[in-house]
Amino acid sequence: MFLSVFDMFKVGVGPSSSHTMGPMVAAARFLALMRASPFDFAGLRASLHGSLAFTGVGHASDRATILGLAGFVPETYEAEKAEAALSQIAADKMIRHDDLGPLRFDPAQDLVFDYDHVLEGHANGMILMATDAQGDVILQQVYYSIGGGFVLTEEELAEGRDTDDGPPVPYPFKSATEMLEMARKSGKTIASMKRANEVSRGGAERLAGGTARVWEVMNACIERGLGARGILPGGLEIRRRAHDIHQALQAEYGMNLTAPHTINDWIATYAIAVNEENAAGGLVVTAPTNGAAGVVPAVIRYWLDHVPGASTERIEEFLLTAAAIGGLVKYNASISGAEAGCQAEVGSAAAMAAAGLCAVMGGSPEQIENAAEIALEHHLGMTCDPVKGLVQVPCIERNGLGAIKAVSAASLALRGDGRHFVPLDACIETMRQTGADMSEKYKETSLGGLAVNVPNC
Repeated sequence: MFLSVFDMFKVGVGPSSSHTMGPMVAAARFLALMRASPFDFAGLRASLHGSLAFTGVGHASDRATILGLAGFVPETYEAEKAEAALSQIAADKMIRHDDLGPLRFDPAQDLVFDYDHVLEGHANGMILMATDAQGDVILQQVYYSIGGGFVLTEEELAEGRDTDDGPPVPYPFKSATEMLEMARKSGKTIASMKRANEVSRGGAERLAGGTARVWEVMNACIERGLGARGILPGGLEIRRRAHDIHQALQAEYGMNLTAPHTINDWIATYAIAVNEENAAGGLVVTAPTNGAAGVVPAVIRYWLDHVPGASTERIEEFLLTAAAIGGLVKYNASISGAEAGCQAEVGSAAAMAAAGLCAVMGGSPEQIENAAEIALEHHLGMTCDPVKGLVQVPCIERNGLGAIKAVSAASLALRGDGRHFVPLDACIETMRQTGADMSEKYKETSLGGLAVNVPNC
């Protein structure tokens, strides 16, 4: 089994990897399908189902679908150009591509939120359609946004194509048990094994440049979040807090008034900064999702700024270790809030961050596995119930607390020798089972929990 570090950490646009990036990616794939087709097309249609329908407006799924059909992709997204394109499409009721010609598309008529029909393959389903001059559908494809920006067609999901089918890698572990056994036999760290796998597929230069880019975007996102003020979009009137908290922390530090427990405020503020940017539709890195994008960068930033001996030269080691854990969670359970609740998003992110921090602080493979297990275990059962379908409440603060838990989990694991009662594999399987048993109300539909028990407008 192989999931690249760049599968777990993707540069993209907020507020949601599954609900914003996913539809955009799906639309790009559909355009490619149209270009390979012999038909002459005259129009486009789309329908969003399940969680994509219930929380689609709050997660900007409608905007993302339209922009994807207009040719925008997450990696090169530019906000100003996107807004101009949306305005033009709304006015002309037309999407234009040089190689496909003008395509009729009225956002008010041709993009449907279907609340009544959940597609069988996954909670995040969508159907994209192309029509002829008479308005008849002549090309159609079902897509599933399965979390973290991963998108599969209906056929790919049925075939199990979410698993890797590339050439063999040196250390193909599918479970934490296999990972630890390979580490013992090889004498390598988790990061070293993951690095060998990455280099075998993409080369050392791509790995080094890619991980540097990931941290560059993560850190820039923290800085933008710490510097921004104002009200987040969406109608909840949520005030950005990262700037003011950070200013207060700096002032206290400068006057030597900092109490020991306020280190938690530093950690949380870094995460809040990222998730406020995500909520505003800014450039973020899935880690492993947008809804959980603040946890890993916050823990890295905490380590760099507050832990003696930390060095940017070891960020790649952090990211590789975190990606190894994230890959195990995705392969054996889920990283999708619509599939398994927020335990699959912030819980997975906390496990990844705890493992990465434990690694760069000298933890053994056994201690790293223990750190990931502690962090994930104490997110089990966490629901995904965003108020008004927005990735704001409780999502922003939840990332802050997830980062704090990750640091605590790594610290506890480093106090031991790696021996512990609950294996990470058992914890991941428990998360999968809990997600399967969880009511759909609590899986990113905004039909239960906080979403219905606090004022949302």
